[in-house]
Amino acid sequence: MRSLARIAFLMILGGGALTAFGQHLKEPVDYVSPNIGGIGQLLTATIPYVQRPYGMARIAPITTPGITDRYLADKIYGFPAGPATLMASVGKVGTDAATYASEFDHDFETATPYYYAADLQTWGIRAEFTATNQAVFYRFTFPASPHAHLAINLKSGSELVVVGNNAIQGSERFDGPIAKTVHSGRETLQYFYVEFSRPFSSYQTWQNGNLSQTAKQTGDRIGFVTDSPLSAGESIEVRVGISYISTEQARRNLEREIPACNFERVKSDTRAEWNRSLDAISTVGGTERQRTIFYTALYRSLGRMTDITEDGRYFSGFDHAVHDAQGHDYYVDDGLWDTYRSLHPLQLLLDPKRQEDMIRSYISMYEQSGWMPSFPSAAGEQAVMIGHHADAFILDTYEKGYRDFDAEKAYEAMRKNATKATMLPWSRGPLTSLDKIYFDKGFFPALSVGERETVPEVTPERRQSVSVTLENSYDDWCVAQFAKALGKHEDEVYFNKLAHNYENVFNPAIGFMAPKDADGKWIEPFDPKLGGGQGGRAYFTEVNSWLYTFNVQHDVPGLIHLFGGRDAFNAKLDRLFVEQYGTSKFEFLGQFPDATGLVGLYAQGNEPSFHVPYLYDFSGQPWKTQRRVRQLMDVWYDDTPLGIPGDDDGGATSSWYVLSAIGFYPVCPGMPVYEIGSPIFERTVIHLANGKQFTIVAHHVSAQNKYIQSAQLNGKALNKPWFGHSDIANGGTLTLEMVDRPNVQWGSAPEAAPPTTGGGSATSLGTER
Repeated sequence: MRSLARIAFLMILGGGALTAFGQHLKEPVDYVSPNIGGIGQLLTATIPYVQRPYGMARIAPITTPGITDRYLADKIYGFPAGPATLMASVGKVGTDAATYASEFDHDFETATPYYYAADLQTWGIRAEFTATNQAVFYRFTFPASPHAHLAINLKSGSELVVVGNNAIQGSERFDGPIAKTVHSGRETLQYFYVEFSRPFSSYQTWQNGNLSQTAKQTGDRIGFVTDSPLSAGESIEVRVGISYISTEQARRNLEREIPACNFERVKSDTRAEWNRSLDAISTVGGTERQRTIFYTALYRSLGRMTDITEDGRYFSGFDHAVHDAQGHDYYVDDGLWDTYRSLHPLQLLLDPKRQEDMIRSYISMYEQSGWMPSFPSAAGEQAVMIGHHADAFILDTYEKGYRDFDAEKAYEAMRKNATKATMLPWSRGPLTSLDKIYFDKGFFPALSVGERETVPEVTPERRQSVSVTLENSYDDWCVAQFAKALGKHEDEVYFNKLAHNYENVFNPAIGFMAPKDADGKWIEPFDPKLGGGQGGRAYFTEVNSWLYTFNVQHDVPGLIHLFGGRDAFNAKLDRLFVEQYGTSKFEFLGQFPDATGLVGLYAQGNEPSFHVPYLYDFSGQPWKTQRRVRQLMDVWYDDTPLGIPGDDDGGATSSWYVLSAIGFYPVCPGMPVYEIGSPIFERTVIHLANGKQFTIVAHHVSAQNKYIQSAQLNGKALNKPWFGHSDIANGGTLTLEMVDRPNVQWGSAPEAAPPTTGGGSATSLGTER
């Protein structure tokens, strides 16, 4: 209905909109190009997943091992069948994936969110697949061959059983996609059930390279292969159900979601599901390139967390038990260091009930494990990154008026992590001697120059002392605001004091956030550009002090005060975008490989940067925000395989683009406000779950017309560069008059700056009515 409404709107515009009308006959899913980002800037490339939004079945070709830039791989080794690898071939039989690998060419490939197809050129086979939430549907079309094969490979801790004459089932050990899980002493299994559209003519199984006729294999490096004569053009369809509960549940998932062999119907249903989800944000205007980038970014923003609820039950890697979901879906696969900033706020705009279920899931994980996680996977918590950023996710949802979860239990978990869990990078567990210095002296200590590490709990990721101080100051602010909302005054006062710990690592002598030793002495010498060794990790997290100095999201006025006022703050912020590397670019990126998407020392490819261009909204120069966000969107996002500025991190980097493209961004999750940037579309409509709409109209917007001359909110003049969440939730229209020269008066008054401190603001800014 939304697509029809958009077409009707364009028809009303008359003859001048005929070109746009033709353009918009494409549905949102038709703009999505999953191969965008398939070549990484330096580190991880994107993956062209076929899935349903938040689906458990997330499927992409398994390409040449060791080639980081997936788009440049020249071979397909197989396709996922749960934990197993499925592949089609003709000719010889082997006992490893390399035997069945095939060359492929992107010119003979179709990649969409709902369907993938490629020619397996070595074998002359056409491979296709689509997916539902917990099942996958493959179709392989063969050339004439007396020996056509479908092979299944599993790696370690596996089991495979042949069931009848057209099915197999099995499992494999799973330990999390990023790092070993905290509860690594206990196993999580992924289960699968595979059904073929025709009976096996014959089959063999193997273990560790030894072929046999046995119907069951267990252990490492096991597999299965069929052998059938086929005529040219014959197809074999393979349906796969997956589960974290059991092989029987995997079979039930398959029978529920793909009950019959109708490939085109499943493909069409998944396409329709994506169109419904992507059309939650309708747009008019923009170039074909911008629309392709936008809807691809939105697709990537709707992939995670993952709903692993199976027939009202779920397996938890946090206590290794199967639980009743009690009427709410259970989600895993998150990385809150990446996703609390813009991905969860974007998802909250589009589907708040789902976000409430995600928070319920986090609370369940706390109840099952005793700690609130930050990087939950199906196998349990992963000891990754820094901070307790579930605080921000929960507070942001609550302050925006979405409260269908146990707030008291959530607060209990937040408080326990804030007072009893270590802050050490890439670590989970109780407080260490270093954490106690944070509470006693107000900062996380660094090693002195040349000092050897003696604290046994410190990992190879080192102390990251300044970043740990800054990010935990923000987390403590979140806990303070939640305490205030729940009437816990003593806790509010205590955590608000900790929220000011960021002040203790600002060195006024140099104008940067800087490390201190355990005695409170500044570490010297210290280089804000290159200090901290590889990745800056002695003092910082993946980037340097030039970026982390601006990481005080919860108290921007306080940060401006540390600089000595708006003029000094703006001067330093201006320098960030032009400052050079202090060494060759080659050496700089060798030390800071996560700091890609560079504009000066600003790094669009890494999350601590995301809010920084919007800080001009706080310092009286919002036209500079408008200029910078347009520059970043135009330079560092593209519709090619090089089109992502850095690691996408589960959609985090893409979600920044989605929000910035429609014209606003949440600098401080936990405050129910949005800072205004510079939209790229003439008209954007956010279709809210409550049936209302929020519309952003940008008159005369173009590549040159990036600056806001004036603004209105619901027909009334808006002279500040921000608005409240309630303005969206209640429905309304933000109208911007765009011009090609900055209006240095609009939104520049001190009283026009966005709020970033205090609590209990949901009544006026956040609560949905």
